[in-house]
Amino acid sequence: MGIHAAEFAPMRFSTDDVPERDRLTRWREEFGRVLLRIDIEPLPSELPFRAEATMQTMSGVRTAVCGGAAALYNRTKAMTADGDDSIGLVINLGPKGMVSQRDNTLMLGRGDGFPILSEEAARLTTTCHLGLLFPRDALASRVHDLDGAVMRVIPSTVAPLRLLVSYLKLVQEEVALCTPEFRESVVGHMLDLAALTLGANRDTRESGLGAVAAARLAAALADINRSFAEPGLTLAAVALRQGVSPRYLQRLLEESGVSFTARVNELRLQRAFMLLSKAQNRGRRISDIAWQVGFSDVSHFNRLFRARFGDTPSGTRRE
Repeated sequence: MGIHAAEFAPMRFSTDDVPERDRLTRWREEFGRVLLRIDIEPLPSELPFRAEATMQTMSGVRTAVCGGAAALYNRTKAMTADGDDSIGLVINLGPKGMVSQRDNTLMLGRGDGFPILSEEAARLTTTCHLGLLFPRDALASRVHDLDGAVMRVIPSTVAPLRLLVSYLKLVQEEVALCTPEFRESVVGHMLDLAALTLGANRDTRESGLGAVAAARLAAALADINRSFAEPGLTLAAVALRQGVSPRYLQRLLEESGVSFTARVNELRLQRAFMLLSKAQNRGRRISDIAWQVGFSDVSHFNRLFRARFGDTPSGTRRE
């Protein structure tokens, strides 16, 4: 809802470092009215007020993740005079939420989405949400009926919506460091996923397959990064958790340039190198460290480690 800022790396705001007596005032004025062009009113609570947010702008697509105390986010009619005609997509990340626009009030479950028109007044009540603002022209060219896509709840079970949320989380930290060409690709994927969520036209349904593949790959890589230390981790297990076939996931990983086995081994070896380099682990057995990072065969671990770092695990620990 109404983020006005130049393109930047993710910016984080928090009331934790602000004196308690000043938190609400600064949050409402500096964050809400100046940056988001909305009014923020916390709901009654016995707990001290706190809030935090992460904002980012990428080639015209603006995002904000807001959380903390339950609050009413209100974009008044007067605030719509800024001329922003972006199409917003709000995803409720809390247990429940409520959104109002055009005299309609709808309830949001966890993960549910709701398209919002920035040019019209709107109200959102939630404890945590993700807000995305897309340039109208860029989204309208991808959606079959943009006017008909608004004012309806998009259930959390809609696959493109889930992929859009997970994709954004995974690329958010990396976009500020990548090339402009890669950034444009990421933004294109986000627009395609948003269009598929709202009802894409025929051309976007065909071209959007690349965005779906990119989002599924990003989700699978995040899964591997979390679970690489599990002994016996298999591509089939990751594919099952991601709801895709092992063959499809294998193809995605191969197209990324690194196979499943090579990616898992690299993550395990890097973790082992880090553990071996710490003084507090000098008394631990090499086999225990190998097991901790996911290797069940110490001889295999030793061979891979030496090939990767040019030294044995014991030699690395001595150094």
